[in-house]
Amino acid sequence: MRIGVLTGGGDCPGLNAVIRAVVRKGVQEYGHEFIGFRDGWKGPLEGLTMPLDIVTVRGILPLGGTILGSSRTNPFKIDGGVERIKANLEAHGVDALIAIGGEDTLGVATKLDALGVKVIGVPKTIDNDLNATDYTFGFDTAVNIAMEAIDRLHTTAESHHRVLIVEVMGRHAGWIALHAGLAGGANVILIPELRFSIEKVCEYVESRFRTNYAPIIVVAEGAIPIEGDMSVKGGALDAFGHVKLAGIGEWLAQEIEKRTGKEARTSVLGHIQRGGTPSAFDRVLATRFGLHAITAAHEGDWGKMVALHSTEIIRVPLADATTKLKTVSPALYAEAEVFFG
Repeated sequence: MRIGVLTGGGDCPGLNAVIRAVVRKGVQEYGHEFIGFRDGWKGPLEGLTMPLDIVTVRGILPLGGTILGSSRTNPFKIDGGVERIKANLEAHGVDALIAIGGEDTLGVATKLDALGVKVIGVPKTIDNDLNATDYTFGFDTAVNIAMEAIDRLHTTAESHHRVLIVEVMGRHAGWIALHAGLAGGANVILIPELRFSIEKVCEYVESRFRTNYAPIIVVAEGAIPIEGDMSVKGGALDAFGHVKLAGIGEWLAQEIEKRTGKEARTSVLGHIQRGGTPSAFDRVLATRFGLHAITAAHEGDWGKMVALHSTEIIRVPLADATTKLKTVSPALYAEAEVFFG
């Protein structure tokens, strides 16, 4: 069997570990042949390929990013996109696809599966917001990067008696903000799932200063004040209909300065959270996902996604991963509120 492999959406630590595991086990144990599709769904759409064999994947385990490249291409937004993908798969002798990605990439995979394309999905997102899996690889690395930044900012906040705000990724789910904030000892954590009161945030800030300590606030990029809207950059949408988020951290700093008279500064971590070598946890999880994905393909169990349940890797229907986002519950957020102020 000749199997195509692609990585879509934002880059993520651990993608190369999945590719390596798929190819190593697929060639050594099953005798399959592989071809890499470049730049997400743009690859099968335009016939962009690269060789993918054991030599190609040698030494890529610790590398961040993806050797296959990525994009946010949506073939269902392009006239004749599905037909072009099917034609290119046939032209390259590809029997099936292993698609590694998040909500958007796997959403395309789900639709293609329904149209007869043989697909296996592997969940990837630093946001940890994919349903049907306990964790996605990339999340642990992103949290550790954000935590280290928070650790470093504590000393600056104390030295200058400033409010320091750390803006992290999280469009609709606050997993990175919650975990990094808890691990880094933040005094306030703001997430998209629960609108926040700027008055309450200012109360926490002033309470912190009364104890002679400077506050650290961690805010997810998609957090929204009770009386306000999501902070966006212009009105342009990407291929999957997402607005570009920007500015909640800076808005928060300005409001805090205006309302409390305390100096406030914002650090936006942005793509730093995505980059660099994956953590040990993410390397192992990504490797296990890859091993189980190629086994599912070998067995012809199409339309499935590999997922982590407790410590076991299982298979779930692709559609289960994208029907709804996995978000932070109010009860879990309440645990963190003990440390606010």
